[in-house]
Amino acid sequence: MPYTVLLAPPAERQLKTFIPATQKRIVKRLKTLQGNPRPHGVKKLTGEDDLYRFREGDYRIIYTIRDRELIVLVLKIADRKEVYRS
Repeated sequence: MPYTVLLAPPAERQLKTFIPATQKRIVKRLKTLQGNPRPHGVKKLTGEDDLYRFREGDYRIIYTIRDRELIVLVLKIADRKEVYRS
């Protein structure tokens, strides 16, 4: 069964700040998480229980996976220099 990819409100706002070409590239990459939320290249963040990240160019997408509900919740989308700051 495919997972549902949801964007948390902060991630949605962050996505809207990018230029349309970057938005399109990130959305395309997010859609690939529907079939496999842990594809090759995804890394589990150290020091965190259930956070994962993947790269899309200079941007990082931080998300969590809820296997019971088949949901991938995107928490943060930002430049690699900013994404890990609180």
